[in-house]
Amino acid sequence: MNAPARTAVVTGPTSGIGLEFARQLASSYDVLVLVARSADRLEELAGELRAAHGVEVEVVVADLARRADVDRVADRLRDPERPVHLLVNNAGFGLKQPLLANDLETEQEMLDVLVTAVLRLTHAALGAMVQRGDGAVVNVSSVAGYLPRGTYGAAKAWVTSFSEWADLTYRESGVRVMALCPGFTKTEFHGRMGVERSSAPGFLWLEPEALVRDALRDLERGRRVSVPGAAYKVIVTAQRYIPRGLLSGFQKLGRR
Repeated sequence: MNAPARTAVVTGPTSGIGLEFARQLASSYDVLVLVARSADRLEELAGELRAAHGVEVEVVVADLARRADVDRVADRLRDPERPVHLLVNNAGFGLKQPLLANDLETEQEMLDVLVTAVLRLTHAALGAMVQRGDGAVVNVSSVAGYLPRGTYGAAKAWVTSFSEWADLTYRESGVRVMALCPGFTKTEFHGRMGVERSSAPGFLWLEPEALVRDALRDLERGRRVSVPGAAYKVIVTAQRYIPRGLLSGFQKLGRR
């Protein structure tokens, strides 16, 4: 019997880190499933990847802040007739202002995208993967999860902790889970929040192409957490030994 097509699912693939994941995975997977809110941008990207790599591309238009849309994506992840071998939970949501400056419903929407959708989609993917004894999940978290960075940092701390636990729990079943924890990255993400490049030192800004390449290499090596960039590796290590009050300066980075 022919082996099933190797399939990767990427959420939030129309820009930034997700776009790099889609482009790099297109050369090594048979099928890509791309999930985002913008049908036009999805179709444009799908056409680009089909032409460049001959890969089969499925487009799923979904808003991961909406439970019904999340459940549709989860159903695709569970489909035994079309098994998924890699899930990249990358869809992002960021807020520039602190908690009390934001509408509570907007804060809830961010939590729904960064935590609830990650939980539900990882649950769906792991169920099918563990049953098969094969597969991997990459949850895009952030270095912000190690620092006092408001509700965004708190959500990313959950993503990292959850991913580490899931890998410890299901690795023996043949399934890997890795948290990817980038810092400031040269993408549309910060621009949409109105964050200027000058708001953080130049050496802290990562290139998405190298970031994704290193992340996929770390996944192959069996790392539970991937922290791209030498500066961020130092920050993540150092924060364990620095009193929390002294880390407050990191709140000011990326706020203008």
